[in-house]
Amino acid sequence: MSMYGRDPWGGPLEIHADSATDDDRSRNLDLDRAALSMTSRQLDETQQSWLLARPGDQGRKKKKYVDLGCLIVSRKLFLWTVGSIVAAAVLAGFITLIVKTVPHHHRPSPPPDNYTLALRKALMFFNAQRSGRIPKHNNVSWRGNSGMKDGLSDPSYGRSLVGGFYDAGDAIKFNFPGSFAMTMLSWSVIEYSAKYEAAGELGHVKEIIKWGVDYLLKTFNSSADTIDRIAAQVGQGDTSGGTNPNDHYCWTRPEDIDYPRPVYECHSCSDLAAEMAAALSSASIVFKDNKAYSQKLVHGAATLWKFSRNQRGRYSEGGSDAATFYNSTSYWDEFVWGGAWMYLATGNTSYLQLSTHPKLAKHAGAFWGGPDYGVLSWDNKLTGAQVLLSRLRLFLSPGYPYEEMLRTFHNQTGIVMCSYLPVFTSFNRTKGGLIQLNHGRPQPLQYVVNAAFLAALYSDYLEAADTPGWYCGPNFYSAAVLREFARTQIDYILGKNPRKMSYVVGYGNHYPKHVHHRGASIPKNGVKYSCKGGWKWRDTKKPNPHTIIGAMVAGPDRHDGFRDVRTNYNYTEPTLAGNAGLVAALVALSGKSTGVDKNTIFSAVPPMSPTPPPPPAPWKP
Repeated sequence: MSMYGRDPWGGPLEIHADSATDDDRSRNLDLDRAALSMTSRQLDETQQSWLLARPGDQGRKKKKYVDLGCLIVSRKLFLWTVGSIVAAAVLAGFITLIVKTVPHHHRPSPPPDNYTLALRKALMFFNAQRSGRIPKHNNVSWRGNSGMKDGLSDPSYGRSLVGGFYDAGDAIKFNFPGSFAMTMLSWSVIEYSAKYEAAGELGHVKEIIKWGVDYLLKTFNSSADTIDRIAAQVGQGDTSGGTNPNDHYCWTRPEDIDYPRPVYECHSCSDLAAEMAAALSSASIVFKDNKAYSQKLVHGAATLWKFSRNQRGRYSEGGSDAATFYNSTSYWDEFVWGGAWMYLATGNTSYLQLSTHPKLAKHAGAFWGGPDYGVLSWDNKLTGAQVLLSRLRLFLSPGYPYEEMLRTFHNQTGIVMCSYLPVFTSFNRTKGGLIQLNHGRPQPLQYVVNAAFLAALYSDYLEAADTPGWYCGPNFYSAAVLREFARTQIDYILGKNPRKMSYVVGYGNHYPKHVHHRGASIPKNGVKYSCKGGWKWRDTKKPNPHTIIGAMVAGPDRHDGFRDVRTNYNYTEPTLAGNAGLVAALVALSGKSTGVDKNTIFSAVPPMSPTPPPPPAPWKP
């Protein structure tokens, strides 16, 4: 029996009726279900292919995919990507190999500027001035060990004073100008260590400073907290006593000295002790990374400072030998100067309170002009102290109770800087442009280099403080004017002058050949010349057999004239203090204008919390 109906897929639907048993129908039903399940799955895939197929896809191979977990990508695209990465890595490695194996042709660095060249030479002068056992790397072939019995050869002293530097063209060791020289060198290193390093001279200048301050530590009991004396000088220069051999009467190489070298001690020498304290405390900042050595210097400085305050007096009083050559006019300026350095080295505000005390400033001459106001020298350090304390106000601004006096010092520093400018008449100038800070007296260059250093330094202070300039009365001047002043003065010394003469020996082609200097003027020929036997080398008109590289001579007269004569020390003698100022000015002007190191000088100063001013007095009707 069959029945026909409508098939939903098209065609007749035939239904057969048969007489199969229930068991047969049950088995057939199970088979039909399995077949239907298979057909359903095949149909689903077929339907999917119908739905996803694009025109023209028939007959093409099915794409293969790569399952990356979070992303399914075409296998062909995956292989291309991986291949590209591997190829790029191989190419990069090949290029790196070529770069490393092919020799490099670096572009040469620009040649050093004139100030850097002169700086390297100026530092060599200190090598030529060494006393004691000379290190192998000293690089001055005509110098040897000397002064090996200093201190011990004086029965009244009896302790070793070997070392240090000879002051000038003789073999005397003066602590007063020598200490000032070390302070100036340390100040320049603290401000411009990056420039020294760029010039390749940082290690050299630090070695020079250490040589100097190590000797100063020998001249008093530096391990004690309290002292009652200082060895102020080794050697004698006064020739008024007749023909007795000494360091000025004789013309002898330091290595050949066989005459007595007395030691001069002082028991009341506030100026010398305060200057030595400044030298040791400033050096302690230079060597701050060597904590043990730095603390040793600080302790010595504190001992000297205590002595300077308790034992009042000038070291050159009473017609001493030093009074003839380095007479100190006052110790008040050393109190301001030394106190400032002691504060910077220790952070102890008691030193700052003293340096900014109005009465002390008044005694130091801070409130009156005078012909030498604004002139920094081995004798008067007031101007240097004013600049140093202006730095404190510009960058730390400690406030009350120091602000009033710091503001006064800052204003006075501006006045001093105005006096250096050509538009003002505080100081005359030669026709060649050299400022006459010593008012036409001999040996002018030592004062000029100090002023050039202060001007360049203060210019850098203003720039570091984002201050474009300063006022001279109603007129405003840019900081660049100060740097230009420093350049013109140093350029004069290096040869831009009417005589076309470089006053730094060994710099340029035309420089003094008859320097007033015993060691440089006597040949190292194995002959030991006696006290008067060396006079022939003093008096000869022949050039010195040895060139004392970097020595800045005393300089020209007020008419730009210069006599290259060995016997005239007012023209041809170099000094430690003069060369220290020259080095400081040269490094300030050298290289690129990288400015000063703002923070190193304050490394020992704790964060300041200004003390609030006292409340006003109660109101009374």
